[in-house]
Amino acid sequence: MTKFMPEPFKIKSVEPMYFIDDERRENAIQEAGFNTFLIKSKDCYIDLLTDSGTSAMSDKQWAGLMVGDEAYAGSENFYNLEKVVKEYFGFKHLIPTHQGRGAENILSSLTIKEGDYVPGNMYFTTTRFHQERNGAKFVDVICDEAHDPDLADVPFKGNVSIEKLQKLIDEVGGDKIPYICLAVTVNLAGGQPVSMANIKEVSELCHKHGIKVMYDATRCVENAYFIKEREAGFEDKSIKEILFEMFSYGDGCTMSGKKDCLTNNGGFLCVNDDELFAEAKGMVVQFEGMPSYGGLAGRDMEAMAIGIKESCEFDYISHRVNQIRYLGERLDAAGVPMVKPYGGHAIFLDARAFLPHLEQDKFPAQALAAAIYRTSGVRTMERGIVSAGRNIETGDHHRPKLETVRLTIPRRVYTYAHMDYVADAIIELYKNRESIKGLEFTFEPKVLRFFTGRFAEV
Repeated sequence: MTKFMPEPFKIKSVEPMYFIDDERRENAIQEAGFNTFLIKSKDCYIDLLTDSGTSAMSDKQWAGLMVGDEAYAGSENFYNLEKVVKEYFGFKHLIPTHQGRGAENILSSLTIKEGDYVPGNMYFTTTRFHQERNGAKFVDVICDEAHDPDLADVPFKGNVSIEKLQKLIDEVGGDKIPYICLAVTVNLAGGQPVSMANIKEVSELCHKHGIKVMYDATRCVENAYFIKEREAGFEDKSIKEILFEMFSYGDGCTMSGKKDCLTNNGGFLCVNDDELFAEAKGMVVQFEGMPSYGGLAGRDMEAMAIGIKESCEFDYISHRVNQIRYLGERLDAAGVPMVKPYGGHAIFLDARAFLPHLEQDKFPAQALAAAIYRTSGVRTMERGIVSAGRNIETGDHHRPKLETVRLTIPRRVYTYAHMDYVADAIIELYKNRESIKGLEFTFEPKVLRFFTGRFAEV
């Protein structure tokens, strides 16, 4: 068992938690149509639905809110954020957006033409939606190891397969590929990181063919930590230095500030290309706001600037990753199947192995997420066939090899004692897993169905 250090912070403000009794949980899951997204937060005991916007901000961030410059144009907080992003990320231009998918919308709309292809190291739901909505076909070029949850000795399962990427370039040509979407880390693979060596290889190959390298930088600090921990030659470098080098090989990024920036709101688009920057400024005015605020209040930009600095502090990010590791080791000791090695933001339960009696079309991950809430009041998220959606050409389900339930840990919110409660609840459920029934849709939205779809037990 790994030795775990205590939380690297003191608690000076608390939010009360109340246990949710059996009857209330049962009513809540029925009313939600077995979709944990539709459960009210007040009906959750421990909420592990997402790490997006759920971080606890620091005293310095809260103080930063009080110096918000809410000028419509030229906010001082924008220039503070711009300075920090250039210092830590290194990109030439910054455009704030209300959140990460605002940046995805701008990037996809401006760079994709009908019939293009966008490779990526595994899809993400909203990212692929924006790409397909603008006429592109997403192509998964992640390494094969990422699709095997049991491979625990592969340190960088988020790596791009250079062979798959080269094959796509040979088949369609570089002019049909506006950019590669390089996720660091890879959410749906289990929060798996990408090595610096692989980032450099991808950069060299793409730039040789005139293809931009655009990062999904949402959890980039976690990726930098894994490089420091696992990749030779980086053990003595700071998180800030590793982060800067990672981005030095690319052309820009989309960023959800609601994760590694430690804020409850916000995001941004970074680009190096002057012409693309000019077009993006024109588009952000139409859909978000002035290029100096992009749908954000000045106080949010100030909190984000402070959060970027705090996220790169070693004590913080070490505790962040090790809290996930602690939960993983508790579950693993009891034989609970999950994606290995453990990621940087969540534990991903292997729903196929957890519920072998349910075929994939009975939505085992959705059923498991509902069962976890039903028995414990812990809210989690499905990341399997429901999240994958349907093929826009055939109408059939996408059937990902990974069928998982994500136990997503908010940053600086819960303690190791909370992780013990979660572990105990899931271990007990695993002992009685045969009682969990499959699900079927009673309402299926056409777009991003995992958010608002409803189900019933089969």
